Amino acid sequence: MSETSVGTKSRLPKFMQKGRIGGYLTVVLTGQFVYVSFEAFKGSLLDPMTQALGISVADFGKIMTVLGFAMFMYVPAGWVNNRFPIRKILIAFASWRLLTFLFLWLSPVLGYNLNLTALLVIAATWAVWDAIGWPAVVNGVSFMASDSDSKGRGLAMGLLESLRRGLEFCMNLIVIGCIAAFPAHANGIMIGFGLGYSLLLIPNIFAILRFVPANAVAESEGHSKNTAALMGLGKVLIQPRVWFAGIAGMCVYWSYVNLIYSSAPYLTRVYQASTAQASTFGIFSTGFVGIIAGLVAGVLADYIFKSSTTMMAVALTVIAIGVGVVYLLPVSDSMMWPAMIFLIVMAFGVFLGKSVILAPIAELHLPEDINGSAMSVGSFLVYAPVIWANYSTSNIIDSHAADPAAGYHIIFLITLCVAAVGAACAYALVFSNRRSKAKEAVEAK
Repeated sequence: MSETSVGTKSRLPKFMQKGRIGGYLTVVLTGQFVYVSFEAFKGSLLDPMTQALGISVADFGKIMTVLGFAMFMYVPAGWVNNRFPIRKILIAFASWRLLTFLFLWLSPVLGYNLNLTALLVIAATWAVWDAIGWPAVVNGVSFMASDSDSKGRGLAMGLLESLRRGLEFCMNLIVIGCIAAFPAHANGIMIGFGLGYSLLLIPNIFAILRFVPANAVAESEGHSKNTAALMGLGKVLIQPRVWFAGIAGMCVYWSYVNLIYSSAPYLTRVYQASTAQASTFGIFSTGFVGIIAGLVAGVLADYIFKSSTTMMAVALTVIAIGVGVVYLLPVSDSMMWPAMIFLIVMAFGVFLGKSVILAPIAELHLPEDINGSAMSVGSFLVYAPVIWANYSTSNIIDSHAADPAAGYHIIFLITLCVAAVGAACAYALVFSNRRSKAKEAVEAK
């Protein structure tokens, strides 16, 4: 029986079928293992990590600032993603992370005091590789889920988010458990797991070689591959639908940044909730909800809405509803629980959208040889809020320290406007995609 007939009869999406599932899981694992020994520790293990490495929290902040420079390299990195196959980019990405992770975690073992300048240089190289490698991860997920139709791509993108979040949660929980059991050996435990998790990249690299097939790269008759890759990037930059998808994703990510400042801190500052209450709510709203939303978003995108773009539009609508109600609620002790409920609604919308944040670009059905640069341009637009959102939101909170409710009132209004603009762009893209499909159907006749 032919592969086509098997694929037609199978109810499973393409990326879950034999011959694809290994490649898909390898790409997803690459997208987590490259961050698992540093950035993934920043939430629940920031203090023990910095102590084990002998750096301050301020030093960590400087490193993360340098990593943020990846934003400015996403567009030129689109040329790289056009020029080289996904598997080669992922191998180079994982290999460099492996080498630098080993240097990072072996230095305390060998008695070498890490120099902040050296760490910032490493962070700068990470920023370059993040700009190249993350679009390759997302493009790899899209490539492994590609089929004659778009069915399965939304689920593939949603599972990327859920699997990464779930894996990070479990791996960090193991470290937390060991430190809780042996608190006197916290530094040794952190170093051991930092090294151990780094070494997971070795079998991961072999898995890329084994399971991830080569994809098409940019070529043009009469031009070199370098020129063809650059021309492909130019074609992407003038695609209005890429910009619609990118701006919608940008609004989701901006809402996500505001959510982080508006979950546990909001309850503590405005409603004087206890640290335990606020922390529990924060873990639930930004952790558990995120894991569940990824799977839900993928299923809704593929099997209910039949479109990741529609899923994005609905997610932004949910964000607007949730944050809009919180914005309208009066601040009083009796309103804390309603505020928590609608903040969870907002969080669910955020993670629904974040789970398919780049899937609308995959849904544009651009030629395979320029899809990498489309993911790069999309990543630039989607993650652009890191340039201003953290600073502006935290500044609003600090400047309204005497009246936190007024400061959060401004943040909720900004989030409401952002979600409304994003939803408008997403719905516009839905209609544009439908017109494009209708036009292709007429031309095919």
